[in-house]
Amino acid sequence: MTASRVRRGFTLIELLVVMAIVALLLAIAAPRYFDHVERARETSLRQSLAVMRDALDKYKADTGRFPHALADLVERRYLRAIPRDPITDSEASWIEVAEAPGADGEGGGVRDVRSGAEGGGLDGTPYADW
Repeated sequence: MTASRVRRGFTLIELLVVMAIVALLLAIAAPRYFDHVERARETSLRQSLAVMRDALDKYKADTGRFPHALADLVERRYLRAIPRDPITDSEASWIEVAEAPGADGEGGGVRDVRSGAEGGGLDGTPYADW
């Protein structure tokens, strides 16, 4: 064997340096990624609430009263389907805010909708107040 034998491969130190650089890059990128995902969920929640509230208003304008349940909006084709709450990942977690009954006892339909998610958004306001 000659002393000028060619070595192939990486040393342990080289591999550790590369792994440390990758870990550093992940430590910088991961918080930004998770913050971005949370902002996307909040934007989706705000959009879902706006669409359902718009459908409630259109239902009231067309029929003169609010629907008895969100399912009425789907049945009458004001919505294709009840959207999923992006925070709870459920269609059943929406909180239906009822209209106060009028003097004639009529009313009591769903006049507003809120998220049933616990906690609050990145701006500090509770999801239930949106």
